[in-house]
This record gives sequence, C-alpha cells and structure tokens, in this order.
Amino acid sequence: MRPLILVSNDDGIAAPGIRALAEAMAELGDVVIAAPITEQSAVGHAITIREPVRAHPWPKEAFPFAEAAYAVTGTPADCVKLALSALVPRRPSLVVSGINNGPNTAVNIIYSGTVSAATEGTMLGIDSVAFSLAEFGQTDFSEAARWAKRVAAEVLARGLPPGLLLNVNIPHNVEGGIRGIQTTRQARSRWEDEYQTRHDPQNQPYYWNGGRFVNLEADATDTDLAAIEAGYVSVTPIHYDLTVYTYLDELKTWGF
Repeated sequence: MRPLILVSNDDGIAAPGIRALAEAMAELGDVVIAAPITEQSAVGHAITIREPVRAHPWPKEAFPFAEAAYAVTGTPADCVKLALSALVPRRPSLVVSGINNGPNTAVNIIYSGTVSAATEGTMLGIDSVAFSLAEFGQTDFSEAARWAKRVAAEVLARGLPPGLLLNVNIPHNVEGGIRGIQTTRQARSRWEDEYQTRHDPQNQPYYWNGGRFVNLEADATDTDLAAIEAGYVSVTPIHYDLTVYTYLDELKTWGF
C-alpha cells in the first residue's frame, strides 16, 4: 500500500504553492489535502476553540491527483488536527506543509502558520516537514516542488525521531541553479517593529506595522539565512519543546 501523505499550508487552499507540493507528493503516495479556506499567514500555532470548524470538500478538478481535498474554516493547526481526527481514511505516514510564498527562517519560524501545521503533525506522532520558497510574490513553484519531493522521499525512507520536524527553505532564481542542500540551524534574528499611526474615515486611529527584519548574526555560515543567501536549500531540524535544559540546574538554585 502506498503511504498516505497529508498536505496543508497557511496561504490557503487556492495558493499555487500547495498545488505544486501536493502534485509532487502524489508521486510518492496517496494525497489528502486539508488547508485553510482563506490565507492564514503568520497566525502561528493558533487553534479555534470558541466556534465550529467546518471542512468543505474542494472541487476534484483543482487537485485531480489527490484522493480528497478539504477547505477548512480555521488555522493551519486546525487543518491538521481535524484531518487526522475526522477526514483522512487512515493514519498518514507523512504530514507536509507549504510550499509557503516567502521564507520561514530565523525568528519567523515562531510566527509561521506553515511551520505550525507541520509542528502539529509532529505533536500527533507523524513525521512532518514544512516547505517554504524563500522569496515573496512567486507563482512558479515547480523547482521548489522538486526539492520538496527529494526531502520528503528521504523522510519516508528514513523516518524522523519523535518530537522533531524539518523546516525546509528553498531559494529562488539562483544563478547557475540551486547548489544543493545544507543542514542548518535557525539563525538568531528579530523584528524591529515600527507601527505607523493612521486614521480611518471617522478619524479614529489605527496602527500598521512596517517593521524591519534584522539578522543578528550576518557573518554566520551555518544558519538557514546563510544557506539561502548562498543558493542552497536549507534543512533545519526543529522541535516544539521550548525548555532550556542547560538552565534547569541554575534555576533550581533560586530557592523558589
């Protein structure tokens, strides 16, 4: 029996990136798609708890290579939770998320709905990978999908340790072609927020964030940001356990 692969994203079910990813995954296994009905970028790992979540079957002609597709009225994490609880015919071998329109590197991993969909798969005990095309505004995801298929095939063959997922960022329009794959760590970075004050037609103020992204280790060569800049696909192993184990013994001396 072919493996079952659950595909989700945060750009919405109509985004070109998810179609490219799902079509590539169909070469590796049976595909079921569960993605937000509207764009859910930067919602992080939010879940819906105070209103119902609905799953609308999506037209077969949109994803002719998939076993089924559902547009979900919720977040990326909702999509994976609902799919695994009620929509897929059997337990998937792999959860993939993407291909995101824009990078999910450095601190942006925290905000990313794309990464959160894959994280939810990992939390539920399924090998998971998040894929992002590291340039905004693109519509051609064909090359990124080929690299996604290569990584996904390795995960299906080798498996991942419990609690660990892969965050994959793929460069775009590299002169001479993408140079290969690098195993990387998450770069240290931050956003310097700059909220602009504006006024609506009733002269009430509202605020628009026009922040600036800052790479805090621009000279590093082993980070996700550095790999993308050098023309490599970045593959970063990440996990959802946020405990700082190296500080546990020190914290115990505080005398709480």
